Amino acid sequence: MESFDSLFKKQNTGQVILFILFIIYLLAGYKTPELLARGIDTIIGKIVVVVFAILLFCKCNPILGVLGFVVAYVLIRRSEMKTGTYALEKYMPTEEKKASNLTAFNQFPYTLEQEMVSKMAPIEHTVHEPSSFVPLLDNTHDALPV
Repeated sequence: MESFDSLFKKQNTGQVILFILFIIYLLAGYKTPELLARGIDTIIGKIVVVVFAILLFCKCNPILGVLGFVVAYVLIRRSEMKTGTYALEKYMPTEEKKASNLTAFNQFPYTLEQEMVSKMAPIEHTVHEPSSFVPLLDNTHDALPV
């Protein structure tokens, strides 16, 4: 309770204003602008947002720091929603899922054709004697042999 009382002291008016802005952002559900969302929805943008939340937690009131982490998470999530990467991660199947679906679709029952082929006698390969004739080429008209 002491940290909550220290938040409302006269010298912490900036923190109180930031606390109120964070609460308004969370409760009102403002959408992130497209340009800002594209910047935040990168690895560097996410790192910058998390670093600001950590700095806010270290330098300000602990309640404001925890609220800063919540706002950072919500900001990153709303940016992903705006740019569409959230939907890609959640709904697009991975290669493993696609491969498992394909193997499930390619399971066929043992057919009559397979049964008949397995019952057939194996084909014997006989060695043929060399033939007595020699093939002759006709005039090829300067064509190359294949």
